[in-house]
Formats: sequence, structure tokens, C-alpha cells
Amino acid sequence: MNHQEALTAYIAAFVTELVLTGIRDVVVSPGSRSTPMALIMAEHPDLNVHIHVDERSAAFFGLGMAKSANRPVALLCTSGTAAANYYPAIVEAKYSRVPLLVLTADRPHELREVGAPQAIDQLHLYGQHVKWFAEMALPENSHEMLRYARTICARATAIATQAPAGPVHLNFPFREPLIPKMDENLFTVSERTEGYVKVHNGDLVVQDQVFKDIADKLNGIKKGMIVCGNLADEKFAQAVTVLAAKLNYPILADPLSQLRSGTHEMDHIVETYDSFLRNQEAKSFLEPDVIIRFGAMPVSKALTIFLKENHMAEQLVVDGGGGWRDPSVISTNMIFCNETYFCEKLLSHLKKNSSSAYLESWKKMNELTKENMAVIRDVVELSEAKLFYQLAEFLPAESTLFVGNSMPIRDLDSFFISNQKSIKVMANRGANGIDGTVSTAIGTAVYRKSVYLVLGDLTFFHDLNGLIAAKLMGIDIHIILVNNNGGGIFSFLPQSEHTKHFELLFGTPLNIDFEHAVKMFNGHYTKIGNWDQLGTLLRQSHDQSGIHVYEIQTNRDRNREEHRDFWRAVSREISNLVNEGQE
Repeated sequence: MNHQEALTAYIAAFVTELVLTGIRDVVVSPGSRSTPMALIMAEHPDLNVHIHVDERSAAFFGLGMAKSANRPVALLCTSGTAAANYYPAIVEAKYSRVPLLVLTADRPHELREVGAPQAIDQLHLYGQHVKWFAEMALPENSHEMLRYARTICARATAIATQAPAGPVHLNFPFREPLIPKMDENLFTVSERTEGYVKVHNGDLVVQDQVFKDIADKLNGIKKGMIVCGNLADEKFAQAVTVLAAKLNYPILADPLSQLRSGTHEMDHIVETYDSFLRNQEAKSFLEPDVIIRFGAMPVSKALTIFLKENHMAEQLVVDGGGGWRDPSVISTNMIFCNETYFCEKLLSHLKKNSSSAYLESWKKMNELTKENMAVIRDVVELSEAKLFYQLAEFLPAESTLFVGNSMPIRDLDSFFISNQKSIKVMANRGANGIDGTVSTAIGTAVYRKSVYLVLGDLTFFHDLNGLIAAKLMGIDIHIILVNNNGGGIFSFLPQSEHTKHFELLFGTPLNIDFEHAVKMFNGHYTKIGNWDQLGTLLRQSHDQSGIHVYEIQTNRDRNREEHRDFWRAVSREISNLVNEGQE
């Protein structure tokens, strides 16, 4: 049997199994060495092939799809630096626990390390940032090798989805000629038509005695709190709020926990902690005896410091992915158990705690802080803080809010107040980088409607070419561009005190007119002049298609002072509240 037939049968077997494992989307970046895989993928009727010419952006685009669809997405590229351009998104996928199947074409073994063009060392290219790597065998058409191709595919997909989810890398060496033999029976398999091997993944759980021991410890403890970070499980919100009600503990809800917006019970939700935990009197007054933490580490530095300062408290970290989320080295119990299962199982062993002054103190500080946000609400000038304060009002119900890193995610944490609109909040908080944000949000919009991306000017510039996917694929995206002409977050850091080189090294103003860039991608650009204009545009936006960019120009120095004035005002009121409570 000739090379072309072997190449075709081998790859067709792999692609057939790819679909049988449940993968529906593959992002393909054009290239020569990946030709046989790309052609056969494009031929499969049940596989959605998304073409993205920039591998760096393509990988983040796939990441966004995987995050929103909650299932693995495949990436395919040619050999050489094309594969290296996947690296940032793979790092993000690793740390944010997103399943990706990374397929890289490669030169065959005889063309490696001999000066052949577009040939780099692709073996273990991504190091420890993938869950598993396999160097695929050269294509053959024997029964054993077709079974091998299907088995590797099933195994790779299962590993990518097994908690904690993450990326898997398969490297395919292909010899020329690269054109497969296309025929009508390309995806017909002679055995195990429902899938060659079924891999059954399960959730992590712990023994019943663990729940009994934890319940015995928690029963009667009133000075307890629950901290919820980034979690994707849609059932978790209901489970943890029921648990909090039985324990009568406050839930400190990170914006990515999906607890600040929804139809679940909100009575125990505390969302303004980032502001009032900057007050030392409040922190001393609120010292807990026990802390239960779910999900990724919270965005808020003030909360992270508070957790670290209370290292004498019993701190239980529940992680269904079996990770070690404890950068401050303060946990007393690492519980590797599915978070929703943990909440539901623990309930059956708990006695209901009576209402406590401790819980009421958290709630009073939360309400007092929200009352003081009137100073933000009444700001007339365009303001970063006010933008996030008003987002819940402006955005339609059941929309998706994707937020860039640096200042936007922190302002979201501080000023995005609880609501019942069921707004899904997303961000790339695995590695916390600004790269790939536009591409990830656009990938998210493939499977989620009414997607709104809020990001800074540096983040937008860093991934402007990501807009090409929205243009070519007809994806709707609404982008709120907060332009403070540089790195606004550095104005809040110690570097800002060193004024001599601050603008050169940290402020980094770009002085870009983004209108021209947006129009290059056939987008619609609006420079926002006032709050009424923004509110009107966003309320009407759900009926509009295409790329829409709304630019809000702000001042870095004024933004810093506005934040500090608000924090000082809150601190004064919180101190008065604490002193009154101690009299």
C-alpha cells in the first residue's frame, strides 16, 4: 500500500475518533506540513473548522471556545515557530484548567537537526505546561496502527478533560507528499463504530468520615466565613448558598465565582470586601475561627492579605481538581473533592447554626460600603470605577462579561455589585496576563450571545489582530475600551513614587487613535462623551451585530485619586461602625 493511502487512513482514523470523543471544534492555522490533517478535518461533516491565520491569536480563540462551551477544543498548526506561538495560550489553559487538544504537525525524524527549513525541536515543546505529551508514530495503514491512532486520540481527550482539565499536546511527523486521498468512505471504521475505547472520568470525592469530622468541627462555630474564587460548575452557586445558610456564614464572592449575578439566594453574599478589608480595625473585628475556601485564589489583594494574616484560623481548601492552591502556606486541610458534592454532602451532617453577630457584622460592613458608593455613582466625568459600578445596570440579562486583567478585573472586583441578571463573568486568570484577551473573548462569543469585553488600552493593543476572527467569521462582540493611555495599574504601585523614569518604564503611553484600527476590521467605533450615551448604546447593543467598540478615555492620575478618596471614605465609616459596635 502506498504512502498516500497510509497517510489518509491513519489521519482519518484519528479524526473519526476525535469526533467520537465529543470534540466539535478545531481551530486551524494554515500551513504546509499540517495539510493532510487540515484537509481531512475539513471533510468531516460533524467537525466545525475555524480558520485563524495567526497561531498566537488562534490558540486564545480556541481557549475562549473551550471555556464557554465547557468542552475541549482542538488546535492544529504547521511545524516550526507556528507551534511556538501557541505557548502563551497553553500556559493560560494549564493554570485556568481549560481542556485543549494541541495538534502540531512536524518534519519526519530524518529531517530534524539537519538544517531542514521550518524545523525546530517540537518534542516536549510546552514542557510542564501540558498534562501529557505524545510523539505520534509515522502514518501506517495496518490494523494495529489505526487502533493506535484512535486509542491515542481517546486517551488525549480524556486526559484533557479529567480534573483538573488542561491542555494535551500531540506532535505528528508527516512525510511528503502531504495530500491525502479523499474518498466517500473516509470516516468509515470497521470496528467499534461508537468509539474505540471509552474512558470514564470521575469526580474526586472523600470518605464519609471526612464529612463527619468536618461537620463536628464546624457545628457551633459562628465565626466562620466562606471564600469563593473562580469556579465553572453551574450547580455550585445553589449548593454553596444553601451551605452558607445552614452554617450562617458570609460568602465572600469573587466576581469570577458566578455568585454575584444570578437567581440563587443572595442573603449571605458579601461582595465589597476589597474596599473595607483595607481598614485595620475592620480586619481585627472580623477575625474568623474557620475559613472554607473554594475555587481559584481571589482577585482581591486585600482579601488575600486578610486570609494570610489569619493563619491561626482553621482554613479548609476544597479543590475538585486536586491542586494545591495555597500560595500563603496557611491551609490546615486540603480536601480533594468536587466542590458541589462537598457542599451537598456536608449539609447532611451539619446542625443549623443560629444567627450570629459575626455574620451580621460582615453584612453591615457590606451594606455600608455599598451606601458609600454613592460617591462613585454621582461622578459626572468618565470614570473607571463608575463604569464597573454601572455595568450591571447597563448590560442585558444573561449576557457574558469578559474582563481584561490589570485594573479592569480589580475594578470589577471592587464595584460590580450583586444582581439577579445572571450575567456570566469571565476572564483569563490562570496566568493573569494581558495577552490574548481579545481573541479569548471572541472565542467565547462563538457559543455565548451578548458578549461584552471590557479591557484597557494596552491589553487591546496587545491583541488587536484578534479582531480578524470576528470579522471573518461574523462573530458579534461588544468591546468597552478603557483608554487611560498607558499602564494604569502601575499608578497604584510603589513604582509610581519614582517619577523620573515612571512614564518611560511603567506608564508607557501609546497615543494611539484606535478608531482607525477598529475600522480596519470593519468594526463600528464610538468615542463615548458621557454616561447617558454609553447607557443608551449598551441597552441597544443586544440587537446589533458585528464588532462594536466603545472607547472611554480616562485620566490615570484622577483615577488613582478617585479610588483613594473612596477607600478613605469607606474606611472612616467602617471605623465608626466598629467603634460603635465595641461600645
